[in-house]
Amino acid sequence: MTHEHAVFLHKSIKFDVKLFVSTRNISVFSKLERFVQDNIFIGGEADGAIPESVMWDLVRKFPNTRQKDLYESSVITSIIRDYVDSVPDYRTKYENYLNNRKAVKPSDLGPALKDQELHKFQLILEKLELMLHQQTGYSENQWQEEILTIITLIYPKYVYAFKSVQLKRKDQTDLYVDILLIDSGGYADIIEIKKPFDSVILTKATYRDNHIPYRELSGTIMQIEKYIYHLNRWGADGEKFLTQKLLGLPDGFEVKLTNPGGLVIMGRDNNLTPDQRRDFEVVKRKYKNIMDILTYDELLRRLKFMIELWTNKSSLK
Repeated sequence: MTHEHAVFLHKSIKFDVKLFVSTRNISVFSKLERFVQDNIFIGGEADGAIPESVMWDLVRKFPNTRQKDLYESSVITSIIRDYVDSVPDYRTKYENYLNNRKAVKPSDLGPALKDQELHKFQLILEKLELMLHQQTGYSENQWQEEILTIITLIYPKYVYAFKSVQLKRKDQTDLYVDILLIDSGGYADIIEIKKPFDSVILTKATYRDNHIPYRELSGTIMQIEKYIYHLNRWGADGEKFLTQKLLGLPDGFEVKLTNPGGLVIMGRDNNLTPDQRRDFEVVKRKYKNIMDILTYDELLRRLKFMIELWTNKSSLK
């Protein structure tokens, strides 16, 4: 090799020129040295040595002449097919070629993450169950802080959460959103977190054979709809205002107000009758395109499901 690093082959490896040169007469180790900033050891059991089987697998995966030609043809024909008639579809040929090759074994992150994920969901479940048992000991603000932490762990898409966010109506009067969530793309959603008093979901009595939402639920839904209405009307001016106003956003990060959604967390459903559950599902689906409505019992069920899922993954060999 012409560089400073050397290649060492273990004495157990039978010499074969194919280990050094690919099917297109490319030096395997000259390519490998671009990524390994040290001497290269092949075979044996020393720390840092590349197993012989892995090395042969690497050599087999070097692009051969046919793969290279098909790839180049697919790039060229995919560009000119819109302008020139009767051009062969080399892109399909290239995809078929890749599909017919020996599949690359995908790496499974499950075994590496299962213990951490299982432990995470178990801790969250224990925390939520304890909070529900001791809910009277929490102020509204403390409750919101704790549940918000849980939600951002269950829904990792949200990377920022801001409380008491100032909005501007068209008449320039102020409106304050309790909690504004921002995802990694800058898109904003609204969340309303209420302490889980029992009777806040649906009435026990019926109106024309229907259980209707209590004032607490209908009022919260109305509040979310109002926030979304004003955010949508605020548009580009609101995006600029919030990007400048919200503290802690990285440079170049922009808040986007594109069809904000809502999330409502409130109440319990463990004591609902089958008829109440049916009517509650009707209410939830009615607002599905605007917001998700979750009870604390539904959060518990989701956590238990995730624990069961990761437990089953842990038991797989």
